[in-house]
Amino acid sequence: MTMSSYSIRTATLADAPFLREMLREADAGPPDRPRSSIDEVLAVPQTARYVEDWGRAGDTGVVAKDPQGVPLGAAWYRLFSMEEPGYGFVSELVPELSIAVIGSARGAGLGTALLSELIEEARREGHPALSLSVLCDSPAVRVYERLGFRAVEVAVAQHQTMRLDLRTEGR
Repeated sequence: MTMSSYSIRTATLADAPFLREMLREADAGPPDRPRSSIDEVLAVPQTARYVEDWGRAGDTGVVAKDPQGVPLGAAWYRLFSMEEPGYGFVSELVPELSIAVIGSARGAGLGTALLSELIEEARREGHPALSLSVLCDSPAVRVYERLGFRAVEVAVAQHQTMRLDLRTEGR
């Protein structure tokens, strides 16, 4: 896959089913872990809240598609409350992002392109930062660090919270 073999557009309400599929992909964890069904992923309230009622105020995302319109990946963020935080929660003012790319599209820079687009949108919307949660040994950590994310907390189950300060990064 080359950079010219996909396009990125803003996520819409019609993308909600694909975002659920991408949440399942993001929740897959290590390759040796059995894969959960979408229903199993959505049965966990702490995980389901990343896509539940997609399209509410503050929800922002991007979707990559191939030339035939087949979705390849998505990145999105939403704000969480202190009472119902996400896994990478840092503040009610800082959206937490989720990202996933289908297996066949990995390794071609698509994840970086999705993140870069989403980061620019967060800047345009005036967010002070973005956060995320990731397995400490995930190859994605290097991508996040390259884009300016820094670890702020190592939590349970070998996950870490990372944050990108949008007020200073890239300025």
